[in-house]
Amino acid sequence: MQPQIILLKEGTENSQGKPQLISNINACQAVIEAVRTTLGPRGMDKLIVDGNNKATVSNDGATILKLLDVVHPAAKTIVDIAKSQDAEVGDGTTTVVLLAGEFLKAVKPFIEDGMHPHVIIKAYRKALKEALDLLDQLNVKIKGDESNTAHHRTLLENCAATAMSSKLIHHQKEFFSKMVVDAVLHLDELLPINMIGIKKVQGGALEDSFLVSGVAFKKTFSYAGFEMQPKIYKNCKIALLNIELELKAERDNAEVRVDSVEEYQKIVDAEWQILYEKLAKIHESGAQVVLSKLPIGDVATQYFADRDMFCAGRVPEQDLTRTMKACGGSIMTTAHDLNDSVLGRCERFEERQIGGERFNLFTGCPNAKTCTLILRGGAEQFLEETERSLHDAIMIVRRTLKSDAVVAGGGAVEMELSKHLRAFSRTIAGKEQLIIGAMAKALEAIPRQLCDNAGFDATNILNRLRMEHADGNKWYGVDVMNEDVSDNFQACIWEPAIIKKNAMIAAVEAACLILSVDETIKSPKSQGGGPPGGPMGRGRGRPM
Repeated sequence: MQPQIILLKEGTENSQGKPQLISNINACQAVIEAVRTTLGPRGMDKLIVDGNNKATVSNDGATILKLLDVVHPAAKTIVDIAKSQDAEVGDGTTTVVLLAGEFLKAVKPFIEDGMHPHVIIKAYRKALKEALDLLDQLNVKIKGDESNTAHHRTLLENCAATAMSSKLIHHQKEFFSKMVVDAVLHLDELLPINMIGIKKVQGGALEDSFLVSGVAFKKTFSYAGFEMQPKIYKNCKIALLNIELELKAERDNAEVRVDSVEEYQKIVDAEWQILYEKLAKIHESGAQVVLSKLPIGDVATQYFADRDMFCAGRVPEQDLTRTMKACGGSIMTTAHDLNDSVLGRCERFEERQIGGERFNLFTGCPNAKTCTLILRGGAEQFLEETERSLHDAIMIVRRTLKSDAVVAGGGAVEMELSKHLRAFSRTIAGKEQLIIGAMAKALEAIPRQLCDNAGFDATNILNRLRMEHADGNKWYGVDVMNEDVSDNFQACIWEPAIIKKNAMIAAVEAACLILSVDETIKSPKSQGGGPPGGPMGRGRGRPM
């Protein structure tokens, strides 16, 4: 009798073989069902409540999957590709998740019939290469229109509007698409997204939102004397500081031994003298607006008010950096080196009431490569979803500027790829023909889901789309507004080609990764569940 070999710790779970692979595919299907209905202009929203009872309303695939807190190891791959699509392109997160799920679903019968996963992986990689080559041929370049600025701008606005058509704010997409394009065109050639600030103010209507060509941030906490300061300056100089302008409290454990009251008075006077020296240096520099990352105390506030200077302490670091980028100057850590070369400048500074909040606005900045979107709206969740939608649209416009190629949306590209892959599969002998044919059918899931979400007869519309594409009308897709098919390129439903490329690559990679796993080993949880070590004490090594 052969002795039993114990290799893994007791309680370790491991599953392998075909049942394991089928189980992983089923887990991924469950994740995809959660976001399937959010696709397209008629997609539904999800209301997700987290552990702290914070409610989030969203139809952005990446946001939903982040909040779902998926624990299944294979299904986490699907969450990761949604996050990567969101980080890389900004939109198309639901598309990439849906495609990955459909690619897995398409090959499930072949796995059950005993086909080796690597045959499937090889066929998928071959089909992906063919699909990417076709995308390169299909896309329409827009870079040649730089000379015609108005035409170029219209192209960008169409891409932004397409990105917003599936969001909560789709009724205002024309209003916001102009704003988003303005915001992106304000940036320098590197297009850093953190230079576009988005501030949310509850109240008012969505159409009350506006773009500040410069910097705007919420008024910070201020001490007495603040109301005496002027609230509007023209052609002002701005000091950006990282200095604490208030009397420091004594350290708790500090000990100063003095022999007389005079000595104590000297210490107090020295503290005041240091503070007043700093304030005098700032005043002498000629700055009229003083912003600091650290607190500005009541003495300093009063001092500046007496000299018609404006000050704001505890300014968030990102807002201070954006002010520096817009107005010039440098963030100083000492008051001794303040001179004209390190001060920022702007044509107009004002403090304005927006809704229930006060905002500091810097406009007419000389080298403004930054801007701020101020969003108005009702409920907090609605404002947050608006911010997410605008973030997606901003990312899309950035990508369009960088990659300069667009394709038609609304399922048109997927139908054309499906037609091409079906024809391509017939040129290949053997099992791979079946797999590439299955992938071609899986690509039809996007237009099918657009129809289902809008309540249309998907079979009827897909048959008409197949007929149009067979006749060579490559840009025909689902017309969600009229329950019909239409030329989506003519209808200005455009998306950057990089969205589709990225989605195809990420979906195929995720499907191949899940198909290549044939065993899952799960280590047992540590016993007791509590932290390691002995029982708790009362601190400082004393037992309870």
